[in-house]
Amino acid sequence: MRDTDRALVQAATAVAKLRCRSDNHTVAAAVRTTDGRVFTGVNVYHFTGGPCAEVVAIGAAATQGAGELETIVAVGDRGRGVLSPCGRCRQVLFDYFPSIRVIVGPMDALRVVPLADLLPETYVWSDHQVQVPAVPRTGVWPMPVVPGSRQAAED
Repeated sequence: MRDTDRALVQAATAVAKLRCRSDNHTVAAAVRTTDGRVFTGVNVYHFTGGPCAEVVAIGAAATQGAGELETIVAVGDRGRGVLSPCGRCRQVLFDYFPSIRVIVGPMDALRVVPLADLLPETYVWSDHQVQVPAVPRTGVWPMPVVPGSRQAAED
């Protein structure tokens, strides 16, 4: 781990200690841009499933005009240490910043891993946008072709 990665963990830890003092905010995150700026956020717990700290930190970075994000870390309140991103956060990070690095592991053995290592065989958001070939417009409704059927004889 680089010194800048350790500093990112310290930033998230400081926010967790300062801002995570209720059941509404239990995780803090810090994200660093490729130009070295750091943005933080806390989760917003709600029984309907509020945003995680990582998503809030991404939003804070976007609000300030940040470009590409390089590294992210989440830290739990009450000294719980570094937390791995949940599945939803992993997918959001992958969709917007597929090359981002994530700090994970216990405090005495932290490591930085590519996000793809945490989300193997991932769903790719753009894959759901299927390119449908254009249907020629003839003014007549096209008749569907059912496999194994034959066209009816005309009267």
